[in-house]
Amino acid sequence: MASVSTMILRSMRLTGEKQRGDTLSTNEQTELLAELNTMLESWSIERALCYQIVQESFALSNSVGSYTIGSGGAFNTTRPVKIVDPCFIRDSSNLDSPLKILDASAYGAIVQKNIDGSYPGYLFYDSAFASSLGTIFLYPEPQAGLTLYINSWQQLQSFANVSTVVALPPGYQRAIEFNFAIEMAGGYTGVAPEVAKIARESKAAVKSLNLPDAFMRMDVGIIQTYTSNILTGP
Repeated sequence: MASVSTMILRSMRLTGEKQRGDTLSTNEQTELLAELNTMLESWSIERALCYQIVQESFALSNSVGSYTIGSGGAFNTTRPVKIVDPCFIRDSSNLDSPLKILDASAYGAIVQKNIDGSYPGYLFYDSAFASSLGTIFLYPEPQAGLTLYINSWQQLQSFANVSTVVALPPGYQRAIEFNFAIEMAGGYTGVAPEVAKIARESKAAVKSLNLPDAFMRMDVGIIQTYTSNILTGP
């Protein structure tokens, strides 16, 4: 995790405009924040979308194993691009129980999904890119009085201010810092060759994560090709 001002300062050091120990004035921070947000906006056009990792919590209902998530959904929040570890269940005594995240194939292999249980042990997220809502499935179904905690990737369109502290997926901070240095230096020729190389490679890695097959949705209804249970095996 790092603050926006820290990332901007690192970028300016990469350009040679700032040295270790230097700081940014208030005017510099304001101007550079606007430039950084402009870069993120241009990235979205190039399918180099930037994400942040956000932790959220949601109350669960007794014997309800699936919940829509997104604007207007049962969990009314920003629809996650993906849900990542760690996720867990917290009870009324503030005791936490970890959840294992399943892929579509493993979840589809569960024959009877509506089994009641005291604490869910598994989570599957159907991101449903064709819809405005995703769906979270829990197995087995929860009892009353439990709270679900998830960590998810959500699109980061801009930074609100330089003091904002953000948690970014692996590789994203490096890509932002090195490519913002390129922006501020006026192009790849304005920085050292190794900086230009890292900027190209890190941005390419970010773009590869945004290819359709990177977040491909598989319809749960067409997955089940054999009978199995993740608790007991085939």
